[in-house]
Amino acid sequence: MARLSSSDDLFDSILMADDRFHIEGYREGFEEGTRQGMIEGRNHGMLHGAKLSAEVSFYHGFAITWKCLLQNSEDVKARKRLKAVESLAGLIQKFPYEDPQYENLQEDMERVRAKFRQACSLLNVAADFREYLSGSSGMSF
Repeated sequence: MARLSSSDDLFDSILMADDRFHIEGYREGFEEGTRQGMIEGRNHGMLHGAKLSAEVSFYHGFAITWKCLLQNSEDVKARKRLKAVESLAGLIQKFPYEDPQYENLQEDMERVRAKFRQACSLLNVAADFREYLSGSSGMSF
């Protein structure tokens, strides 16, 4: 077996340096990308979670307010309106607040929005959640 000289070892280390630096750069880049991705993902999730929470909270307040206004009425139309409002409140009560990875979140949210639009139609009030938000933008305490 031939013995490698120190010049051969030096030559091999020079040739392998490119591979070593490439592998090390990839590893460092992957770690930094993973870290940045986690930060961006967390921020994105918090932002959208807060928006969704504000929307659900609005619907809940809407349902509770209208329920209080309608519950003592003897009018046949008021009973139908009350039923729609109570149905909206029921959907919101079943909403999975504690499960951040709930698989049917979009579908359930669409049901809540649809029930809200139905209740608004029966109550003859604006059905766009964004209108309520923009209407309060000039409010200050």
